[in-house]
Amino acid sequence: MKPAGKQDTVMQSASITSPVGELTVTEADGAIVRLQWGQAETQGQSPLLAEALRQLEEYFGGTRTAFELPLNPPGNDFQRAVCTAMSAIPFRDTRTYGEIARALGSAAQPVGNACGANPIPVIIPCHRVLGANGLGGFSGQGGVETKVALLRLEGAAGLLI
Repeated sequence: MKPAGKQDTVMQSASITSPVGELTVTEADGAIVRLQWGQAETQGQSPLLAEALRQLEEYFGGTRTAFELPLNPPGNDFQRAVCTAMSAIPFRDTRTYGEIARALGSAAQPVGNACGANPIPVIIPCHRVLGANGLGGFSGQGGVETKVALLRLEGAAGLLI
């Protein structure tokens, strides 16, 4: 991930239809800064956005297990640390909020809050973070049902749902 800093005000967005709905990816200053549900009002044609859409198509098509894109998620240092920890969770694996909290020297609730504020879901896999006693939440469109769909798509190990 790029270091935090001032971002260009020029942003471009492009959309893709996925099994979990229409997704829009936004780029600023040569890095992906957001993924959200819904279609972009204006479409961009940058090489980075084209690559992001290609990698998302591969992910949803079952041929990609890791994203290789420059990311610059907005947020404070703690939120960015949680994004880095989520990005390190391997495909088909999960972690709990508590496991990430222990690794960061934090409590589980702030980690959950940071997961819920993840500006680049799917690419930064917050769906791979579970509660100690269950799925936990998911801030994307469709809520927990979308989280389950993403985990099933990945064949998440040991997932009993």
